[in-house]
Amino acid sequence: MRTPFCLLTNCLTAVACALLVLAATGHAPAAPAPSPDTRFDAFKRQFLLALWRQDPELATTKGYHKYDSLLVIPDAAQRQRDAAFAKKNLATLGTFELARLSPANQIDLRLLRNELRARRWYADTLREWQWNPATYNLGSVVAPLLNGRYYRLDRRLRNISDKISHAADYYAAARANISTPTKEHTELALQQLAGGLAVFGPALADSVQRSGLRAAEKQAFMARVAATRQAMQGYLDFLKNEVLPAGQFRSFRIGQKLYDQKFAYDIQSPFPAEAVYRQAQQHKTDLLHDMGRRAARLYPTYLPGQKAPADTLALIAAVLDQLSRKHASREGLVDAARAQIPTLVAFVNEKKLLTQDPTKPLVVRETPPYLRGSGVVAGVLPPGPYDPAAATYYYITPIPGEWTATQAESFLREYNDYTLQIVNIHEAIPGHYTQLMYANRSPSLVKSLFWNGAMAEGWAVYAERMMLENGYGNNADEMWLIEDKNNMRVTLNTIIDRAIQVNNMSENQVVAMLRREGFQEEAEARGKWRRATLSQVQLSSYFAGYSAILTLRDELKRQQGPAFGLKAFHEQFLSYGTAPVKYIRELMLAPSGSRP
Repeated sequence: MRTPFCLLTNCLTAVACALLVLAATGHAPAAPAPSPDTRFDAFKRQFLLALWRQDPELATTKGYHKYDSLLVIPDAAQRQRDAAFAKKNLATLGTFELARLSPANQIDLRLLRNELRARRWYADTLREWQWNPATYNLGSVVAPLLNGRYYRLDRRLRNISDKISHAADYYAAARANISTPTKEHTELALQQLAGGLAVFGPALADSVQRSGLRAAEKQAFMARVAATRQAMQGYLDFLKNEVLPAGQFRSFRIGQKLYDQKFAYDIQSPFPAEAVYRQAQQHKTDLLHDMGRRAARLYPTYLPGQKAPADTLALIAAVLDQLSRKHASREGLVDAARAQIPTLVAFVNEKKLLTQDPTKPLVVRETPPYLRGSGVVAGVLPPGPYDPAAATYYYITPIPGEWTATQAESFLREYNDYTLQIVNIHEAIPGHYTQLMYANRSPSLVKSLFWNGAMAEGWAVYAERMMLENGYGNNADEMWLIEDKNNMRVTLNTIIDRAIQVNNMSENQVVAMLRREGFQEEAEARGKWRRATLSQVQLSSYFAGYSAILTLRDELKRQQGPAFGLKAFHEQFLSYGTAPVKYIRELMLAPSGSRP
């Protein structure tokens, strides 16, 4: 232990040395140059502040609300400004020597570089702004501002009023951008724009009337709402009356070259897209083997006295058919999902799988209309890391009112009581909701902000498996068989994603595979086809991330031996934010255990 006298002596020595340098040279000694990490940390702070000004819509989704009143007009001039922004910051990133940074900052640098390069690739090469009319929906931009709680209502309304004052320019740019769109994305735009228009309906008008805005502000606001509705309706009419009848559409398939490039930017896997595709095919075989064993044990219980089919797929399908008959009512799906959440919380706590935060609200509700139509049944909308106290919304899409009783029954059988539990684990506890709560606490904003979809989806799929491994569902073959089916779903997601986008797999071929080898209901299989026509690569993120996390866990078990603890693994893994698993692996396998 150093004594105060020693510390005083050292200080006096340092002062004396400085005075000697000043006497000899006439100049005070130069301050030591900042370390590479200090310089890089300063760059990150400056970069983020500049990015939020450049992309205020992204800032809002991340919980940074300084620029909520700004609306970016998606025209050629804005694309030029985005390109200049990326070029400038990529050049600055090039001035940092990767090897001289800490391991955590090395990952942050690579994340930022990937983010900026991906932005340029999306704008210059993929050019979705040109062929996806659903990109332009002010309803989805304004709704989070209206529903948020970070500012008082009056301030949020003033921000909305300023933002929508440029609606006419926004939709003029959108119309100018559209050139040979896909038919599928045009139809999606028509559906979602109808929901987007509803955002500017009676509920918004009621909020304005009960607000503390001055009378003149209220009048101006409602005039802007009317102008926004007119601009949105004009764009909708343009798509309906000009784009659709013209029939000048491009294919929704992006082909192998673009697919492989998008996979590299979005997944950031250590393996190329084709290798992950082959891994998924092998995993499908392994899953079918396990499902066959469990179905053989369950068959006498659920179909007593009947001869079991010789065909393994038929045997599995027969047992799953029995299990799927237990499901919620058509009107009770959302309530059934909501009721399961406390049970999941209690199980995670009892088994000490990780530490939860009961102060972070999870709100289960129906998916709003402006977010429906993409084929996604359930999803989580979390607060950004700048707004961690805000609620996380867990959206579940209700059965459409126009569906027949047969369609509704097919859907409910797919999302039966067993499957609904797996979905809640995946989306909520301890899946997406839990993982994103941890991400918002990461000391590295970069790892939380520029989140990797494969890590997020991989964790959610891993959470399903991990819960059952630890006794959820009492290790019953019924629960495991349904989990295997759900794991087969994400495995087939990877297979059909590439097969559709690269190998031109047809709708009938996809549906046949999903029904026969994935044991999916007709409505689910058709919905997955639709989803695969509206997205690329995202369906592959589940299996890619899940398999990488399992591999990492096995590596750490071998490295740590008896000292390995599941809770410690989970909490350390989640502490790095939503970074690619290959980078988290580097940190967790490092001998010193690098900080996030």
